Amino acid sequence: MEISELGEFGLIERLAKEISVKNATTVRGIGDDCAVLAPTEGMQTVVTTDLLMEGIHFDLTYVPLRHLGYKAVMVNLSDVFAMNAEPRQVTVSLALSSKFKVEDVEELYAGMRLACEKWGVDIVGGDTTASLTGLAISITALGEARADDIVLRSGAKPTDLICVSGNLGAAYMGLQLLEREKLIYDEQVAEARKSGSKEQMELLKDAQPDFSGKEYILERQLKPEARGDIVATLRKAGIRPTSMMDISDGLSSELMHICKQSQTGCRIYEERLPLDYQTAAMAEELNLNVSTCALNGGEDYELLFTVPLAQNDTVSALEDICVIGYITEPDKGCALITRDGGEHSLKAQGWNPLKA
Repeated sequence: MEISELGEFGLIERLAKEISVKNATTVRGIGDDCAVLAPTEGMQTVVTTDLLMEGIHFDLTYVPLRHLGYKAVMVNLSDVFAMNAEPRQVTVSLALSSKFKVEDVEELYAGMRLACEKWGVDIVGGDTTASLTGLAISITALGEARADDIVLRSGAKPTDLICVSGNLGAAYMGLQLLEREKLIYDEQVAEARKSGSKEQMELLKDAQPDFSGKEYILERQLKPEARGDIVATLRKAGIRPTSMMDISDGLSSELMHICKQSQTGCRIYEERLPLDYQTAAMAEELNLNVSTCALNGGEDYELLFTVPLAQNDTVSALEDICVIGYITEPDKGCALITRDGGEHSLKAQGWNPLKA
């Protein structure tokens, strides 16, 4: 169905039918000029927003719309968890070109609803408009936490331990794999067109790459998970991080943000970087240094945080958390200790959307 057949309000009404309110703080969701929220006494609200642009942040050649919707919400929830807060509501704004049908938008929203349902989050509003250049997605997430629970980037202190959840570099390897297969496919299409082979063109319509043994790195790229489970684990263990942020632009970039805002330096150890087997295998296949990928790849959406040295035994015993280094005085700078004992300055080589 063409979106023009429904119009803006008809589309919103159709999408809203599948959305129900889950949080007591949501008084009124979709349907009025504004959502109505009732803040909980003694709590503070955190707000974050992300803008995703087709051709910059995602490629619909290989990103399914349902996965895209799921990811668009998760990357915002990840920011809320990185503040040691609980997500409650999101708003969703879309700019759509004429190539998208009603069913496409429903598929996108199906992924968004799935992400929201996982963490008990309400979709409470947003906006839709036309686009001349493809798809744009803007999501704002709201969360809440007690004032003394909120964790900023600026609280790290010398001797604090540097910790990360999960493993690093997998999402970047998944992206490299998808981009490689897209390039191969485009080259095959160009060759078929050049030769004028209709038979070859028909075969290519249904062609699918073999991703056997690489499912994990693909999932990390296409369907990332916000690590609210790690926040819950830390809370249960009685650990309140001194600083924290999620790894969206690469470990090196994020760690340097923490050090800059905390006015500290750091040392991390290459041998302690957590890596999955598929990440290492894919890096070897592409002739890439796996440590470089782990440091600069981005889009892992794992949590990077610091804890006091006195909590070393407690945090080291927690599942899916690795201690990778420590915070230093600012004059020591930010450095990586390599496997052979060498010391190299960290560089922010991760994702920078506005870099020339």
